[in-house]
Parts: sequence; structure tokens; C-alpha cells
Amino acid sequence: MVKERARILVVGGGYVGMYTALRLQRKLKAELRRGEVEITVVTPDPYMTYQPFLPEAAAGSISPRHVVVPLRRVLDRCHIVVGEAVSIDHAVRTAAVTTLATADEGRAAELLPYDELVLAPGSVSRTLPIPGLAEHGIGFKTVEEAIALRNHVIEQMDIASSTRDPALRDAALTFVFVGGGYAGVEALGELEDMARYAARYYHNVRAEDMKWILVEATDRILPEVGAELGRYTVTQLRRRNIQVLLGTRLESCADRIAVLSDGRRFPTRTVVWTAGVKPHPLLAATDLPLTDRGRLRCTARLTVEGTEHAWGAGDAAAVPDVTAAEPGALTAPNAQHALRQARVLGDNLVHALRGEPLDTYAHAYAGSVASLGFHKGVAQVYGRRLKGYPAWFMHRVYHLSRVPTVNRKARVLAEWTLSGLFKREIVSLGSLEHPRAEFELAAGGMHPHDPSDDPKGSS
Repeated sequence: MVKERARILVVGGGYVGMYTALRLQRKLKAELRRGEVEITVVTPDPYMTYQPFLPEAAAGSISPRHVVVPLRRVLDRCHIVVGEAVSIDHAVRTAAVTTLATADEGRAAELLPYDELVLAPGSVSRTLPIPGLAEHGIGFKTVEEAIALRNHVIEQMDIASSTRDPALRDAALTFVFVGGGYAGVEALGELEDMARYAARYYHNVRAEDMKWILVEATDRILPEVGAELGRYTVTQLRRRNIQVLLGTRLESCADRIAVLSDGRRFPTRTVVWTAGVKPHPLLAATDLPLTDRGRLRCTARLTVEGTEHAWGAGDAAAVPDVTAAEPGALTAPNAQHALRQARVLGDNLVHALRGEPLDTYAHAYAGSVASLGFHKGVAQVYGRRLKGYPAWFMHRVYHLSRVPTVNRKARVLAEWTLSGLFKREIVSLGSLEHPRAEFELAAGGMHPHDPSDDPKGSS
């Protein structure tokens, strides 16, 4: 039995937010029915994105709507608020939240009171003050960005196929990816595979005409899979005529020219930025303790250090790794830890409400898997290294087992089966990003003066 009525506020609808709320509504089913507990989830999107599937969604192997999980369906006993938490005053236990309606109602923010706080806003892309990056860079963290990037790549192939200007053609067929982590390598591998396949349907664009460039500031890529598999990945990418530039930084991408720290210059219309993440800015707008890097300072029981009634996990939290040999080590900010931390956090919050002792989060890192394109991958699981097709197969099996809900598992498996029986889709739907463009042109009777401002194109 819960000691007293509790209002639980979960900030964030990602891995930690969704799985914690799901755990709470299962463990507190009777209390929710009696009205002793109320769970509110504040999230900027009404869905959770399973990010490991973003590269396959960009390549067209999975439908975009199957990469996301609708929160209202999964969290049917929770109150879902689509909005942004802009500040939190834990001293008085209130969160300032802006929603789609606050601006229309003339209010800056709505104050939501709570008794227990689960802070899991996740992370945002870490950018640098590089000239031209804000104007021309493309991120790869959301499903919208993944689909826009797919449309953009196919659109560049269309541009190259229809122009007689060799400079424009070269820039359109040059694709620069910055960042050699999971997001950058997997996105590059899947999209290069997709573009290579699509090129066979263009009468004047060959796979050899395209330049794919991976820029990494350190001396290795995919550090999570180990040095040996990292070197193997570099070798495999270079065999596909992908330029892997290690120890190199992007200095500028102004005027659609990628300038690198080694002096090389690449005219390009595509710069994909995947060079790391940083804690969500919301954390700086709270009165909770933070680390030097801006992450929430947490204990191994997933409580906020030195603070009662506050909990944290995932990318935004610095959680001690009790399984590590070296003292002071923290768990890595990845999906593997986030999923497991959410379960322990949900259980501990229930224990706290019932006056029971808390559990300690302890999970040894099982390993990593990465896809490099269709039938290509690398994996290191429990010390064993896999390459090529076995690693790619393990990548699919692992993530199929982890994607939430049986509904999504079945749909993803069906799409994989169909993609093995039929040819890839190579359609660009860039106009979906500006669905009113056709009507605006018809109603206004005016066409864009600058082709680069064309509202129907993804670029």
C-alpha cells in the first residue's frame, strides 16, 4: 500500500521516461485504480523513438511510423502532456511546462505540481561554432531528421542526373558525415548502400560518381566495439570507396564547401553532423545538483544525490557504475543502460512509496552491435567478436528483441521479410516536409525566385 497519495511527474518520453512510466503503471495498477497515485508524463513528442532503427528507416528498410511507439496507447493509465518542461523548482516541487495551447492562451508556461520527480529529458546534439553548420548541417537524432536525410540524398541524385553543370553535379554527389560513433557510421553505411542500389535506376549517375566521406576527430571509429573491430570497420568502408579521415575536424561548411583541418576542401550540398551529444538544456534550469559536464548527479539507486523525491537515469544522468574495476566510473549514456535503469528506477520509486528498501543498479556492459549496411556489420558481445553477415544478423535480432511492444516487433519483422522478397524503395517524398507548397503556389500564383528556396524540396 502507498503511504499517501502521490503525484508522479515524469519529464521525458524517451527510453527512460517511457519504460519508467510503463513500469510504474504495471506495479501500481491497484493504486492507480483507487486514485492513490497519479502519473503525468511531459514529452515534446507523443511518441518514443527507437533510435537504433533510424539508419534503417533512412535507408527505407523500415517504415518511419514503425520506428516510433505511441505513448498514449502504451501508457494508457498515465496522463500524457505534449509540451516542454522549461524549468523545475524542486524546492517547491513544481515544473514550468509550455504546451501547444499555452501560447494561444496567452500564458508563458503552466506550473505542474508534483510529489515525486523522474527527470529523464535525454540529450541533444552537441554542436560547435563552425561557420555554416547551422545553415547547412543536417542532424541525425530524430525520425524526422532520418527521413529528411533519405529524401535529401535521393534529391541530390536527381539534381546530379538533371544538371549539365559539372560543379553542381560534383557537389550534389558528395556526402560528408562528421562523427565516427554509432550514429555517423551506421547512417553512412545504410545510406551509401541505399544510394548505390538506387544509382542503377539513373541513366547517367553511377555509384562510382558519388563521394562518401566520414570525418572523425579522433584516431578511431566505433570505440564501443573495440580497437580491432574499429580498424576492421575502417577497412571495410574504404573497400566501398568511402573516405575515412581520422584525426580530422570540420573547420567550416560555409558556402556549401566543407573545409577540413588537414586543408582538404569538398564542395558539397550534404553535411551530416553526428559528432556527439550533450545533456538537455533543461538540467541547467533546475535547482538539482549537476556534474561538471552538466549531467544530473545521481546515486547507484538512481536517486538524485543529496535530494529527496527526485530520480534520474539515462543520457541526462551521471550514474555510478558499481561493476567497474576503477573507482568513480560512470555508466555509459547508451540505450543498453537506459532500458535497464528504467526498470530499476520504476521499482525503486514503488519501493520508496511503500516504505521498502531500494535496489542498487548494477549491470555489466554486455557488448555492442553496429550495422554497416545490408548484410554487413560488426559486433562484440560478451567478449566475442563477429563480422559481416553474422554481426548484421545479430544486430537485427538484438534490436528486434528490444523494440517496445509486440505490435512493433511484428511490423518490423514483416517489413524485413518483405524487403528480402522485393526490391528496395527509392522514392523521395521531400514535398511531405512542405505539404502546403502546391496549394500556396496555386493560390498565390507565384513561384519561388531562388531554386534553393523551393518549399517543395527537402534541401
